[in-house]
Amino acid sequence: MKDSKNKSSGGFEKFASAVSKAAGSTAAFTGAFCVVVGWAICGPFFDYSETWQLVINTGTTIITFLMVFLIQKAQNKDSLAIQLKLNELVASNDHSSNRLVDIENMTEEEMIVVQKYYRSLSDLSKKDESLHVSHSIEEAEDQHEIKNNRNRHKNPDIATKSAAAKKKSDTTKKPSAAVKKTAK
Repeated sequence: MKDSKNKSSGGFEKFASAVSKAAGSTAAFTGAFCVVVGWAICGPFFDYSETWQLVINTGTTIITFLMVFLIQKAQNKDSLAIQLKLNELVASNDHSSNRLVDIENMTEEEMIVVQKYYRSLSDLSKKDESLHVSHSIEEAEDQHEIKNNRNRHKNPDIATKSAAAKKKSDTTKKPSAAVKKTAK
């Protein structure tokens, strides 16, 4: 029974992918355009009757209704394939954050927390001369702290500013526990 379900599901996936690909082709657009032009040309022969209007309305409604589901099925499969490829890239890279592997299953609020971290990472990278200095939020924060410690010894004014920035940074770090919990 399981095999027959997989075969019918696989058959539907193939059908949905083929129809979705065909519907997006130039030939499909040309065919649909010709049908509309043919329908419009037939208008005077049918005195632009309600039946004449009903034919195109019914036809387009049925086709649209069915195409929504076929295209959505194909999009779901494509989206899953892309997510799996991205997960593989993130998981295989030593410098990437593994909390991103399953990010599509996080809640929107959890994603916003991660987005805030990447904004802070972006802010830190804007301070660096090279775009390739850091690879992760933690590494960027560590690198930033190392720079601050070096600068404190050279210039006491920077130490005061750095302490204020660290205090502010600590208040934005609190959500990281929520992100780390969801990553586990």
